[in-house]
Amino acid sequence: MPNSSSRNTGLQFSGERFSVEYRLHGSAADARRRADLLCIDQTVEAADHVIPSGTIRDHLLGRVIQLEALTPKSHRAVVTFPVELLDGTPSALLHMIIGMAGLQGQIRVTDFSLPDTVIARMAGPRFGSQGLRDLLRVPRRPLLCAVLKPLGYSPQQLAELAHEFALGEVDLIKDDQSLRDHPFCRFEERVARCAEAIAKASRQTGKPCLYAPHISGPWTSLIEQAAKAAQAGAGALLICPGLTGFDTMASLAQLSSLSLPLIAHPDFLGSHYVTTDSGIAPPVLFGLLPRLAGADITIYPTYGLNYPISEKDCRQIAMVCRRALGVCPPILPTAAGRITASRIREMVTFYGSDIVFILGSDLRREPTRIRSACLDFLRLVEAERSSSP
Repeated sequence: MPNSSSRNTGLQFSGERFSVEYRLHGSAADARRRADLLCIDQTVEAADHVIPSGTIRDHLLGRVIQLEALTPKSHRAVVTFPVELLDGTPSALLHMIIGMAGLQGQIRVTDFSLPDTVIARMAGPRFGSQGLRDLLRVPRRPLLCAVLKPLGYSPQQLAELAHEFALGEVDLIKDDQSLRDHPFCRFEERVARCAEAIAKASRQTGKPCLYAPHISGPWTSLIEQAAKAAQAGAGALLICPGLTGFDTMASLAQLSSLSLPLIAHPDFLGSHYVTTDSGIAPPVLFGLLPRLAGADITIYPTYGLNYPISEKDCRQIAMVCRRALGVCPPILPTAAGRITASRIREMVTFYGSDIVFILGSDLRREPTRIRSACLDFLRLVEAERSSSP
């Protein structure tokens, strides 16, 4: 059949485009070839000779607007795409920025920029950092989040641990991501017991403490878990978008029947960033994407531990959690990964006060002092916050 290159396709484009920044590895010629392929593979994904002239070629394909050498073997490319290829869902956004390119290697997404009209269609956080602070009645200092673990504890044992954490005046208590609906620790019983124990402790301390159970699985069971958690008294939800999908988290954030803060956990996302010459850079993976998909808190490993993430990465994650982003309010980054009291000053100096400390196992070195260990950590955080300029 002859190529209908000049035929009117019926496609209409506003002319508004969004941009994606890539780091391309290889020679200058390799970078030029990869950048040109991005324009096609991220849109029509067809051989050049079958792409008709006219609207498709002129408006639908990507356009390389910048290509510059960072080193002889590393180049920065900025490619724009029409906004009509986005539908307001994280999956469409992921497809556009890295979908097919992610199969090739030597290509890494380092940033992207969306027009406000596109951002307005994304879920975005329901509460954001300020809304979460209002719920907890903590206007300024860093927030503290304790973790229920290890896997293998019974619902009653986890509830007892949660009670001690809450008496230690932490702000949030989350399930470990390993906790699911196991036969030895059923979801409903665990959530009911833990929520009750935390509510009891909060009445004693007079301070709010939000419990975030881990919800997981296919949509039907996940939404059922979310509803049961809310009914039992949970004050937030933990979700692993790498396992369930960013669209799922966005759907939860937009549910009118469920108004709970969402905490995004990085389980299964690591393979996207650990190789520095491909995948998705940490600021995008742990900052921009969770924020647009509705997370109020984003968890990721802090620098200085046994993870391939740098101080620069963590600084940039915090920046994209806080920078202006259309109608999306700022969200809270975290200091996570077996954080000890010895790093409080460093973390507050580095992140400032808009941070959530994910309290590590160090608090439980003395099982009879869990409550006092939490209170000690809180006092150190408050002291460091008050002494900061």
